[in-house]
Amino acid sequence: MSLFAFAVPAEMALFDASALLAAAATALRSLLGLGALATLMVVFKPLWMGILRAALILIKPRKSLEQRIARSKFKGQQLMRRLANDQAVSQPTLAAELRMLAGRD
Repeated sequence: MSLFAFAVPAEMALFDASALLAAAATALRSLLGLGALATLMVVFKPLWMGILRAALILIKPRKSLEQRIARSKFKGQQLMRRLANDQAVSQPTLAAELRMLAGRD
């Protein structure tokens, strides 16, 4: 038996170990990169939130005060009409009053 009989399996084992170390280094590098990205996201969270809010306002602008007041009044009128329809059979007088309240401006 020669010395080379032991050298070839040892060389194969070292090659496998180096491939394993390279795979571990690749995985560790990606984990460190994700950790750095997560850290940057946490540190710059106010900046990201501001950018997202600005994009949201650009896509869907806020309604004016008059539009919001008109929408609120309309929802109130809808609620009154719905209540009037619910009470129309049992209490027609109350239903008429609710309709009158819903109809006025």
